[in-house]
Amino acid sequence: MADRPERTALVLTASDGAAAGVRDDASGEALASRLVELGFSVERALVGDDQPAIEAALRAGAGRHALIVTTGGTGLTPRDVTPQATQAVVEYEVPGLAEAMRASGRAKTPFADLSRGVVGVADRTLVVNVPGSPKAALESLDAIAPVLEHALETLEGPFDHGRRTPA
Repeated sequence: MADRPERTALVLTASDGAAAGVRDDASGEALASRLVELGFSVERALVGDDQPAIEAALRAGAGRHALIVTTGGTGLTPRDVTPQATQAVVEYEVPGLAEAMRASGRAKTPFADLSRGVVGVADRTLVVNVPGSPKAALESLDAIAPVLEHALETLEGPFDHGRRTPA
C-alpha cells in the first residue's frame, strides 16, 4: 500500500556451518530474494544451532520487523532447536500457518511431515520457521504467501477486524 512504509523482514538462518563460514547460506539467500519480490526490505542474520542464540536473535528482531522467517533447525536431530527457541519467545502460536506449510510440502514429499516448524507472534511480529533446504524453505514461504499480507495487516492494527479508521 502506498500509505504505509515498506515492511521489513528478518531472515534468520540457524546453521552451525553457515554461522562458522564453512557452508553457504543458500536458504537464507533464497528467502531474502523471495521476500524482496514480495515487497519487503530484508535484513539477514546467522546464528549457530544454539537455542539461547536463536532466542536472543528472535527477541532482537521482534518488534523491529513485521516478519521474521527462520530457516534451519526444524528437523529431528538434537541440534534442531529452532522450534523450541521460537516457542520460548512467541506470545502465541498460529498453528494454521504451520499446518499449511506442512500440507503444501506433503503434496510434494512425505518428508514434509518431519518438519517441526512453528509459526507464532512475538511483539506483533509474525515469526515463521521454515526448513533449512532452499527448495523446502521457498515452498514453505510460498504456501503462506497468499495470506501473509492479511496476517501482517492484522498484527499492525487497529485491532477491530477490518476497519482501518476509528468508529
